[in-house]
Amino acid sequence: MTRLGALALLLLALGWMTPLSLHADKKKKDKDQKPAEMFEHVDAPDFTKIVFPPEPSVPRVRYLDYYSASLPDVPDQQKKNEKAKWMDRLSGVDPSAGDSKKVKPPRYHLFAPYGVAVDSKGLLYVADTKVGAVFIFNTDTDEVQLLKNGSDAQFKSIFGLAIDDADHLFVSDAGRHEVLEFDAQHKFVGSFGYHDLRGPCGLAIDLENRFLYVVDTELDQVVVFDADSHAVLRKFGTTGKNHTLTDEGNFSKPTNAAVDKDGNVYITDTLNDRVEVFDADGNYVRSWGQNGDAVGNFARPKGIAVDSDGHVWVADAMLNRIQIFTPEGQPLMSFGGYGIQPAQFQALTGMAFDAKRNRMFTAEQLYARIQMFRYYTDDEAREEIAKRRAGKSDTAASKGGEKKDDTAAKSVQSGGAAAAQGEAAK
Repeated sequence: MTRLGALALLLLALGWMTPLSLHADKKKKDKDQKPAEMFEHVDAPDFTKIVFPPEPSVPRVRYLDYYSASLPDVPDQQKKNEKAKWMDRLSGVDPSAGDSKKVKPPRYHLFAPYGVAVDSKGLLYVADTKVGAVFIFNTDTDEVQLLKNGSDAQFKSIFGLAIDDADHLFVSDAGRHEVLEFDAQHKFVGSFGYHDLRGPCGLAIDLENRFLYVVDTELDQVVVFDADSHAVLRKFGTTGKNHTLTDEGNFSKPTNAAVDKDGNVYITDTLNDRVEVFDADGNYVRSWGQNGDAVGNFARPKGIAVDSDGHVWVADAMLNRIQIFTPEGQPLMSFGGYGIQPAQFQALTGMAFDAKRNRMFTAEQLYARIQMFRYYTDDEAREEIAKRRAGKSDTAASKGGEKKDDTAAKSVQSGGAAAAQGEAAK
Protein backbone atom coordinates (compact mmCIF):
# COMPACT_ATOMS: atom_id res chain seq x y z
CA MET A 1 0.00 0.00 0.00
CA THR A 2 1.34 3.44 -0.90
CA ARG A 3 1.98 6.07 1.69
CA LEU A 4 -0.79 8.16 0.15
CA GLY A 5 -3.24 5.25 0.39
CA ALA A 6 -2.34 4.61 4.01
CA LEU A 7 -2.92 8.26 4.87
CA ALA A 8 -6.33 8.16 3.16
CA LEU A 9 -7.36 5.13 5.17
CA LEU A 10 -6.23 6.81 8.39
CA LEU A 11 -8.28 9.94 7.65
CA LEU A 12 -11.29 7.82 6.78
CA ALA A 13 -11.02 5.92 10.04
CA LEU A 14 -10.76 9.14 12.00
CA GLY A 15 -13.84 10.39 10.20
CA TRP A 16 -15.83 7.34 11.30
CA MET A 17 -14.71 7.72 14.89
CA THR A 18 -15.21 11.45 15.18
CA PRO A 19 -19.04 11.52 15.25
CA LEU A 20 -19.12 8.83 17.90
CA SER A 21 -16.67 10.59 20.13
CA LEU A 22 -18.15 14.04 19.60
CA HIS A 23 -21.75 12.98 20.33
CA ALA A 24 -21.12 10.30 22.93
CA ASP A 25 -20.97 12.79 25.80
CA LYS A 26 -23.98 14.66 24.41
CA LYS A 27 -26.09 11.48 24.33
CA LYS A 28 -25.12 10.73 27.89
CA LYS A 29 -26.09 14.22 29.00
CA ASP A 30 -29.35 14.00 27.09
CA LYS A 31 -30.13 10.74 28.82
CA ASP A 32 -29.45 12.22 32.25
CA GLN A 33 -31.31 15.45 31.60
CA LYS A 34 -35.10 15.62 31.72
CA PRO A 35 -37.22 17.96 29.64
CA ALA A 36 -37.78 21.32 31.27
CA GLU A 37 -41.50 20.92 31.04
CA MET A 38 -41.37 17.97 33.45
CA PHE A 39 -40.34 20.42 36.17
CA GLU A 40 -43.03 22.94 35.45
CA HIS A 41 -45.49 23.53 38.29
CA VAL A 42 -48.80 21.79 37.85
CA ASP A 43 -51.69 22.87 40.06
CA ALA A 44 -53.50 20.11 41.90
CA PRO A 45 -57.14 19.64 40.92
CA ASP A 46 -59.57 21.68 42.98
CA PHE A 47 -61.81 18.96 44.35
CA THR A 48 -63.72 21.48 46.49
CA LYS A 49 -65.71 22.35 43.38
CA ILE A 50 -67.32 18.89 43.36
CA VAL A 51 -70.76 19.68 44.75
CA PHE A 52 -74.26 18.28 44.39
CA PRO A 53 -76.55 19.51 43.01
CA PRO A 54 -74.35 21.50 40.61
CA GLU A 55 -74.68 25.23 40.10
CA PRO A 56 -76.83 27.25 39.88
CA SER A 57 -78.51 25.23 42.63
CA VAL A 58 -77.46 25.71 46.22
CA PRO A 59 -74.93 22.97 47.11
CA ARG A 60 -76.18 20.37 49.56
CA VAL A 61 -73.25 17.91 49.38
CA ARG A 62 -69.58 18.72 48.85
CA TYR A 63 -66.72 16.28 48.38
CA LEU A 64 -63.97 16.77 50.97
CA ASP A 65 -61.40 13.97 51.06
CA TYR A 66 -60.76 10.24 51.04
CA TYR A 67 -58.93 7.72 53.23
CA SER A 68 -57.32 4.47 52.12
CA ALA A 69 -54.11 3.94 54.06
CA SER A 70 -51.76 5.27 56.68
CA LEU A 71 -49.38 7.96 55.50
CA PRO A 72 -46.18 6.73 53.80
CA ASP A 73 -42.90 7.09 55.62
CA VAL A 74 -41.10 9.99 53.91
CA PRO A 75 -37.31 9.59 54.20
CA ASP A 76 -35.31 12.57 55.42
CA GLN A 77 -32.95 13.41 52.57
CA GLN A 78 -30.59 15.25 54.89
CA LYS A 79 -29.96 12.22 57.04
CA LYS A 80 -27.65 9.52 55.85
CA ASN A 81 -27.60 5.97 57.08
CA GLU A 82 -24.78 5.38 59.48
CA LYS A 83 -22.07 3.37 57.80
CA ALA A 84 -21.24 0.18 59.60
CA LYS A 85 -17.69 -0.18 60.82
CA TRP A 86 -15.63 -3.10 59.62
CA MET A 87 -15.92 -4.81 62.99
CA ASP A 88 -19.72 -4.37 62.98
CA ARG A 89 -19.90 -5.81 59.49
CA LEU A 90 -17.76 -8.73 60.55
CA SER A 91 -19.93 -9.46 63.60
CA GLY A 92 -23.18 -8.83 61.74
CA VAL A 93 -24.27 -6.02 64.03
CA ASP A 94 -26.66 -3.44 62.57
CA PRO A 95 -25.51 0.05 63.69
CA SER A 96 -29.13 1.26 63.60
CA ALA A 97 -30.41 -1.62 65.75
CA GLY A 98 -32.15 -0.37 68.86
CA ASP A 99 -32.78 3.05 67.33
CA SER A 100 -36.54 3.20 66.88
CA LYS A 101 -36.27 6.38 64.80
CA LYS A 102 -34.49 4.47 62.07
CA VAL A 103 -37.02 1.67 61.84
CA LYS A 104 -39.61 2.43 59.20
CA PRO A 105 -43.13 1.90 60.52
CA PRO A 106 -45.30 -0.43 58.46
CA ARG A 107 -47.87 1.19 56.21
CA TYR A 108 -51.38 -0.18 56.59
CA HIS A 109 -53.84 -0.19 53.69
CA LEU A 110 -57.57 -0.76 53.54
CA PHE A 111 -58.44 -3.85 51.53
CA ALA A 112 -62.17 -4.51 51.92
CA PRO A 113 -63.74 -1.79 54.10
CA TYR A 114 -67.33 -2.30 55.19
CA GLY A 115 -68.65 -0.82 58.44
CA VAL A 116 -68.03 2.85 59.24
CA ALA A 117 -68.55 4.87 62.44
CA VAL A 118 -67.47 8.19 63.98
CA ASP A 119 -66.84 8.90 67.67
CA SER A 120 -67.36 12.09 69.68
CA LYS A 121 -63.85 13.34 68.84
CA GLY A 122 -64.42 13.01 65.12
CA LEU A 123 -62.23 9.92 64.72
CA LEU A 124 -63.24 7.72 61.81
CA TYR A 125 -63.53 3.96 62.43
CA VAL A 126 -63.51 1.49 59.54
CA ALA A 127 -63.99 -2.28 59.78
CA ASP A 128 -61.95 -4.06 57.13
CA THR A 129 -63.21 -7.59 56.61
CA LYS A 130 -60.16 -8.95 54.80
CA VAL A 131 -57.46 -7.17 56.77
CA GLY A 132 -59.19 -8.31 59.94
CA ALA A 133 -58.73 -5.00 61.74
CA VAL A 134 -60.53 -1.80 62.65
CA PHE A 135 -58.76 1.25 61.20
CA ILE A 136 -59.02 4.47 63.20
CA PHE A 137 -58.33 7.56 61.08
CA ASN A 138 -57.73 10.99 62.59
CA THR A 139 -59.28 13.17 59.89
CA ASP A 140 -57.44 16.26 61.17
CA THR A 141 -53.88 14.88 61.33
CA ASP A 142 -54.21 11.85 59.01
CA GLU A 143 -52.72 9.64 61.71
CA VAL A 144 -53.93 6.03 61.77
CA GLN A 145 -54.35 3.56 64.61
CA LEU A 146 -55.49 -0.05 64.35
CA LEU A 147 -57.39 -2.51 66.47
CA LYS A 148 -55.58 -5.60 65.27
CA ASN A 149 -56.63 -9.18 65.29
CA GLY A 150 -54.49 -11.22 67.67
CA SER A 151 -53.19 -8.33 69.72
CA ASP A 152 -56.16 -6.07 70.45
CA ALA A 153 -58.95 -8.56 69.81
CA GLN A 154 -59.76 -11.94 68.35
CA PHE A 155 -61.50 -11.08 65.08
CA LYS A 156 -62.68 -13.55 62.47
CA SER A 157 -64.94 -11.79 59.97
CA ILE A 158 -65.87 -8.26 61.01
CA PHE A 159 -68.49 -6.14 59.24
CA GLY A 160 -70.59 -3.59 61.13
CA LEU A 161 -69.62 -0.81 63.54
CA ALA A 162 -71.55 1.40 65.94
CA ILE A 163 -70.39 3.87 68.61
CA ASP A 164 -72.46 5.12 71.54
CA ASP A 165 -72.31 8.48 73.29
CA ALA A 166 -69.64 7.18 75.69
CA ASP A 167 -67.44 6.25 72.71
CA HIS A 168 -67.91 2.53 73.32
CA LEU A 169 -67.31 0.71 70.04
CA PHE A 170 -69.45 -2.25 68.95
CA VAL A 171 -68.14 -4.55 66.20
CA SER A 172 -70.17 -7.30 64.54
CA ASP A 173 -68.23 -10.47 63.76
CA ALA A 174 -69.99 -12.95 61.46
CA GLY A 175 -67.23 -15.51 61.97
CA ARG A 176 -67.69 -15.48 65.73
CA HIS A 177 -71.51 -15.02 65.50
CA GLU A 178 -71.14 -12.26 68.07
CA VAL A 179 -70.85 -8.54 68.71
CA LEU A 180 -67.64 -7.37 70.36
CA GLU A 181 -67.49 -4.30 72.59
CA PHE A 182 -64.52 -1.96 73.25
CA ASP A 183 -64.33 0.95 75.69
CA ALA A 184 -63.35 4.54 74.88
CA GLN A 185 -59.66 3.61 75.23
CA HIS A 186 -60.15 0.81 72.66
CA LYS A 187 -59.77 -1.91 75.26
CA PHE A 188 -61.79 -5.09 74.76
CA VAL A 189 -64.75 -5.26 77.16
CA GLY A 190 -66.51 -8.45 76.10
CA SER A 191 -68.73 -10.10 73.50
CA PHE A 192 -72.38 -11.15 73.34
CA GLY A 193 -75.05 -12.60 71.07
CA TYR A 194 -73.53 -15.99 70.31
CA HIS A 195 -76.80 -17.88 70.91
CA ASP A 196 -78.96 -15.41 68.97
CA LEU A 197 -76.83 -14.46 65.96
CA ARG A 198 -75.53 -16.34 62.94
CA GLY A 199 -74.35 -13.76 60.43
CA PRO A 200 -74.38 -10.33 62.12
CA CYS A 201 -73.65 -7.51 59.69
CA GLY A 202 -74.78 -3.90 60.04
CA LEU A 203 -75.18 -2.20 63.43
CA ALA A 204 -77.11 0.87 64.56
CA ILE A 205 -77.61 2.30 68.00
CA ASP A 206 -80.56 4.27 69.40
CA LEU A 207 -78.81 6.52 71.94
CA GLU A 208 -82.06 7.68 73.54
CA ASN A 209 -83.50 4.22 74.22
CA ARG A 210 -80.13 2.41 74.39
CA PHE A 211 -81.19 -0.07 71.72
CA LEU A 212 -78.47 -1.78 69.70
CA TYR A 213 -79.86 -3.02 66.38
CA VAL A 214 -77.98 -5.96 64.86
CA VAL A 215 -78.90 -6.87 61.27
CA ASP A 216 -78.36 -10.60 60.78
CA THR A 217 -77.99 -11.30 57.08
CA GLU A 218 -78.09 -15.06 57.41
CA LEU A 219 -81.12 -15.19 59.71
CA ASP A 220 -83.07 -12.52 57.76
CA GLN A 221 -83.73 -10.85 61.08
CA VAL A 222 -82.99 -7.74 63.08
CA VAL A 223 -82.07 -8.57 66.68
CA VAL A 224 -82.45 -5.77 69.22
CA PHE A 225 -80.14 -5.82 72.25
CA ASP A 226 -80.01 -3.65 75.31
CA ALA A 227 -76.76 -1.74 74.69
CA ASP A 228 -75.82 -1.88 78.38
CA SER A 229 -76.99 -5.27 79.67
CA HIS A 230 -76.69 -7.02 76.26
CA ALA A 231 -80.02 -8.72 76.84
CA VAL A 232 -82.15 -9.51 73.79
CA LEU A 233 -85.18 -7.22 73.78
CA ARG A 234 -86.93 -8.34 70.59
CA LYS A 235 -86.47 -9.72 67.11
CA PHE A 236 -88.32 -8.85 63.92
CA GLY A 237 -88.27 -10.61 60.58
CA THR A 238 -88.98 -14.29 59.92
CA THR A 239 -86.04 -16.66 59.83
CA GLY A 240 -85.64 -20.11 58.29
CA LYS A 241 -87.16 -19.31 54.86
CA ASN A 242 -83.88 -19.36 52.92
CA HIS A 243 -84.06 -15.68 51.91
CA THR A 244 -87.27 -16.14 49.91
CA LEU A 245 -89.68 -13.82 51.76
CA THR A 246 -90.85 -10.68 50.00
CA ASP A 247 -93.84 -9.57 52.10
CA GLU A 248 -93.81 -6.39 54.15
CA GLY A 249 -92.10 -6.67 57.52
CA ASN A 250 -89.84 -9.53 56.43
CA PHE A 251 -86.41 -9.54 54.84
CA SER A 252 -84.25 -11.28 52.28
CA LYS A 253 -80.56 -10.81 53.13
CA PRO A 254 -80.83 -7.50 55.02
CA THR A 255 -77.50 -5.79 55.53
CA ASN A 256 -77.53 -2.45 57.37
CA ALA A 257 -79.56 -0.20 59.64
CA ALA A 258 -79.89 3.45 60.68
CA VAL A 259 -81.92 5.17 63.40
CA ASP A 260 -83.57 8.61 63.25
CA LYS A 261 -84.29 11.08 66.05
CA ASP A 262 -87.74 9.60 66.65
CA GLY A 263 -86.38 6.12 67.23
CA ASN A 264 -87.48 4.72 63.88
CA VAL A 265 -85.07 2.21 62.37
CA TYR A 266 -84.41 1.96 58.63
CA ILE A 267 -83.25 -1.40 57.23
CA THR A 268 -81.76 -2.06 53.80
CA ASP A 269 -83.55 -5.21 52.62
CA THR A 270 -80.86 -5.98 50.07
CA LEU A 271 -82.17 -8.87 47.98
CA ASN A 272 -85.64 -7.30 47.91
CA ASP A 273 -84.10 -3.99 46.73
CA ARG A 274 -85.98 -1.84 49.20
CA VAL A 275 -85.80 0.05 52.48
CA GLU A 276 -88.10 -1.02 55.33
CA VAL A 277 -88.96 1.17 58.30
CA PHE A 278 -89.93 0.03 61.82
CA ASP A 279 -90.75 1.97 64.95
CA ALA A 280 -88.90 1.65 68.26
CA ASP A 281 -91.16 -1.26 69.28
CA GLY A 282 -90.36 -3.24 66.14
CA ASN A 283 -93.67 -2.55 64.39
CA TYR A 284 -93.60 -2.28 60.62
CA VAL A 285 -94.21 1.29 59.40
CA ARG A 286 -93.50 1.52 55.66
CA SER A 287 -91.17 0.55 52.84
CA TRP A 288 -90.05 1.93 49.50
CA GLY A 289 -88.00 0.86 46.50
CA GLN A 290 -87.89 -1.94 43.96
CA ASN A 291 -85.37 -3.43 41.58
CA GLY A 292 -84.33 -1.05 38.80
CA ASP A 293 -82.16 1.90 37.94
CA ALA A 294 -84.84 4.61 37.83
CA VAL A 295 -85.09 7.31 40.49
CA GLY A 296 -86.01 5.71 43.80
CA ASN A 297 -85.16 2.18 42.67
CA PHE A 298 -82.30 0.03 43.85
CA ALA A 299 -79.94 -2.71 42.76
CA ARG A 300 -78.63 -4.17 46.02
CA PRO A 301 -78.92 -1.34 48.55
CA LYS A 302 -76.52 -1.78 51.46
CA GLY A 303 -75.26 1.25 53.36
CA ILE A 304 -77.81 3.52 55.02
CA ALA A 305 -77.59 6.60 57.25
CA VAL A 306 -79.79 9.43 58.52
CA ASP A 307 -78.49 13.01 58.49
CA SER A 308 -79.20 15.83 60.96
CA ASP A 309 -82.32 16.91 59.04
CA GLY A 310 -83.79 13.40 58.99
CA HIS A 311 -83.01 12.68 55.35
CA VAL A 312 -82.27 9.03 54.62
CA TRP A 313 -79.14 8.28 52.56
CA VAL A 314 -78.97 4.90 50.82
CA ALA A 315 -75.84 3.46 49.17
CA ASP A 316 -76.44 1.23 46.16
CA ALA A 317 -73.76 -1.44 45.78
CA MET A 318 -74.44 -2.28 42.11
CA LEU A 319 -75.51 1.09 40.74
CA ASN A 320 -72.67 2.78 42.63
CA ARG A 321 -74.78 5.76 43.57
CA ILE A 322 -76.17 7.40 46.67
CA GLN A 323 -79.80 8.42 46.83
CA ILE A 324 -81.24 10.76 49.45
CA PHE A 325 -84.88 10.44 50.55
CA THR A 326 -87.35 11.98 52.93
CA PRO A 327 -88.29 9.70 55.86
CA GLU A 328 -91.39 8.77 53.86
CA GLY A 329 -89.31 7.61 50.90
CA GLN A 330 -89.69 10.58 48.56
CA PRO A 331 -86.52 10.92 46.41
CA LEU A 332 -84.69 14.21 46.88
CA MET A 333 -81.32 13.87 45.19
CA SER A 334 -78.77 11.34 43.96
CA PHE A 335 -75.11 11.39 42.96
CA GLY A 336 -72.30 9.02 42.13
CA GLY A 337 -71.60 6.52 39.37
CA TYR A 338 -68.98 3.88 38.68
CA GLY A 339 -65.38 5.13 38.68
CA ILE A 340 -62.31 6.09 40.64
CA GLN A 341 -62.80 9.86 40.68
CA PRO A 342 -64.05 11.74 43.75
CA ALA A 343 -67.78 11.13 44.31
CA GLN A 344 -67.64 8.02 42.12
CA PHE A 345 -67.83 4.58 43.65
CA GLN A 346 -67.02 0.91 43.25
CA ALA A 347 -69.14 -1.50 45.33
CA LEU A 348 -70.57 0.81 47.99
CA THR A 349 -71.08 -0.85 51.36
CA GLY A 350 -71.29 1.01 54.66
CA MET A 351 -72.17 4.61 55.51
CA ALA A 352 -71.95 6.77 58.62
CA PHE A 353 -73.03 10.31 59.43
CA ASP A 354 -71.08 12.59 61.76
CA ALA A 355 -73.85 14.74 63.23
CA LYS A 356 -71.51 17.12 65.07
CA ARG A 357 -69.64 18.12 61.92
CA ASN A 358 -72.29 17.34 59.29
CA ARG A 359 -70.02 14.92 57.46
CA MET A 360 -71.01 11.76 55.62
CA PHE A 361 -68.59 8.86 55.14
CA THR A 362 -68.97 6.13 52.53
CA ALA A 363 -67.10 2.82 52.20
CA GLU A 364 -66.44 1.07 48.91
CA GLN A 365 -64.87 -2.34 48.66
CA LEU A 366 -63.47 -2.64 45.13
CA TYR A 367 -61.46 0.57 45.32
CA ALA A 368 -60.83 0.09 49.05
CA ARG A 369 -61.37 3.63 50.25
CA ILE A 370 -63.54 5.83 52.43
CA GLN A 371 -64.84 9.07 50.97
CA MET A 372 -65.80 12.05 53.11
CA PHE A 373 -68.50 14.55 52.17
CA ARG A 374 -69.80 17.72 53.78
CA TYR A 375 -73.57 17.89 54.15
CA TYR A 376 -75.16 21.36 54.09
CA THR A 377 -78.24 21.40 56.27
CA ASP A 378 -81.64 22.79 55.32
CA ASP A 379 -80.97 25.87 57.47
CA GLU A 380 -77.61 26.45 55.77
CA ALA A 381 -79.24 26.12 52.36
CA ARG A 382 -81.96 28.64 53.27
CA GLU A 383 -79.33 31.05 54.56
CA GLU A 384 -77.38 30.75 51.31
CA ILE A 385 -80.52 31.43 49.27
CA ALA A 386 -81.24 34.50 51.38
CA LYS A 387 -77.72 35.79 50.74
CA ARG A 388 -78.08 35.28 47.02
CA ARG A 389 -81.40 37.10 46.93
CA ALA A 390 -79.97 39.99 48.92
CA GLY A 391 -76.91 40.42 46.69
CA LYS A 392 -76.97 38.52 43.44
CA SER A 393 -73.54 39.69 42.35
CA ASP A 394 -71.79 38.03 45.27
CA THR A 395 -71.71 34.58 43.67
CA ALA A 396 -71.49 33.44 40.08
CA ALA A 397 -74.22 30.93 40.72
CA SER A 398 -76.70 33.65 41.65
CA LYS A 399 -76.17 35.76 38.52
CA GLY A 400 -78.96 35.75 36.02
CA GLY A 401 -81.98 36.80 38.03
CA GLU A 402 -84.89 35.18 39.77
CA LYS A 403 -84.97 32.15 37.50
CA LYS A 404 -81.73 30.84 38.95
CA ASP A 405 -82.88 31.68 42.47
CA ASP A 406 -85.94 29.53 41.89
CA THR A 407 -83.67 26.66 40.80
CA ALA A 408 -81.67 27.11 43.97
CA ALA A 409 -84.79 27.06 46.08
CA LYS A 410 -85.78 23.73 44.64
CA SER A 411 -82.65 22.17 46.11
CA VAL A 412 -83.89 22.91 49.62
CA GLN A 413 -86.09 19.98 50.46
CA SER A 414 -86.72 18.25 53.76
CA GLY A 415 -89.53 16.16 55.12
CA GLY A 416 -91.98 18.82 53.92
CA ALA A 417 -90.58 19.84 50.57
CA ALA A 418 -93.19 22.48 49.76
CA ALA A 419 -92.91 24.04 53.20
CA ALA A 420 -89.14 24.26 52.90
CA GLN A 421 -89.37 25.97 49.53
CA GLY A 422 -91.93 28.40 50.89
CA GLU A 423 -89.68 29.22 53.82
CA ALA A 424 -86.75 29.78 51.44
CA ALA A 425 -88.81 32.18 49.31
CA LYS A 426 -89.61 34.52 52.21
